[in-house]
Amino acid sequence: MSAIKEMSILSARVPGAASLAWGLPSFRTPSPIRDAVARALETNPKIGMYALPGGLPELCVAAAQEHERRTTVRRDPERHITITAGNMQGLNTLFHVIVNPGDEVIVTDPGFVSHINQIQFSGGRPVFWKLHEDRGWEPDIEQLAGLIGPRTKAIILVTPSNPTGCILSEATLRAVAGIARKNGLLIILDDPYSHFTYENSDRFFNLATAAEYADHIAYLFTFSKAYAMSGWRVGYMVMPEALRAEIVKVHDLTMICTPRISQVAALAALENEPTHLTDFENILGRRRALICERLDRLAHVFQYARPEGAYYVFPRVLDATDNSTRFSHRLLQEARVTVTPGAAFGPSGEHHVRMAYCVEDDTINLAFDRMEAYFGS
Repeated sequence: MSAIKEMSILSARVPGAASLAWGLPSFRTPSPIRDAVARALETNPKIGMYALPGGLPELCVAAAQEHERRTTVRRDPERHITITAGNMQGLNTLFHVIVNPGDEVIVTDPGFVSHINQIQFSGGRPVFWKLHEDRGWEPDIEQLAGLIGPRTKAIILVTPSNPTGCILSEATLRAVAGIARKNGLLIILDDPYSHFTYENSDRFFNLATAAEYADHIAYLFTFSKAYAMSGWRVGYMVMPEALRAEIVKVHDLTMICTPRISQVAALAALENEPTHLTDFENILGRRRALICERLDRLAHVFQYARPEGAYYVFPRVLDATDNSTRFSHRLLQEARVTVTPGAAFGPSGEHHVRMAYCVEDDTINLAFDRMEAYFGS
């Protein structure tokens, strides 16, 4: 089980626990989306029916238009777009298409725990590409070529990162794309967080904007974070045409289609001006400042790099005699504070914990009040 979900389940059994474990945004789905779904429930006779496996045609068109608006790269709605039940389901489908037993997928280390689990679930093997904490969690591009072997199928990237909050540089991303193209590899861009880059928006680079690499990129966008639609389970995938044909087959075999009602919600999200995004980012920016301020007061317990984007911080636990799993479990049981052990995110995550600051300010403050009482200030 994902360590994020494991800690969240354990947290639910501890009365009054202050949880920083799950990246579940505290925001409500914006009202234009809720209103559109309410109208559709009353007026659309097909709202409770199947959709075609690839997605509602009108949503595929809207997704292609949104992708072009954000990247300037034009993709055909019928040949390059599939509507997914969020990026988790989209990635699971993708891995089952491209990974045969024993194949390898390169992941950043630390990287998202569920990517590691999904690759293994598909019969593959994750190969870890180290991110260097002392360089702001930037990888060494010179090390990448040495990780590629005859069974390598893909490289998966998340920027801004989960769990570190780092933004990978444009130079690194372009270098990865060149290496992938030279070796016939797929680049998988998992993008939940690109709307949350704070003062670093000028530094953020979306590799999907590089049209010359479009035939080597599968780009996945989820509505979960930027539109506060985590429970709707909907996203879209933009990919090469040959891959799309196989994706639709597996998508159909596993769930037939993304729920129509969620697709209606996603269409409303794309058809309405996303005026909520400024508020979301401002609130998250304030919470980032808050959690960093509270971490500074526990400098004898944690050392951290200020996150550049997303809504996680990944501090190092200075007591190197304890591993991150024991530390996290003890913190929950003895201080009633829930964090996610860093070891779940790859070998370089050991002796770290992930804290999510997408929760309410009161939860952040309660968690740190308890940690100050537990560790001493």
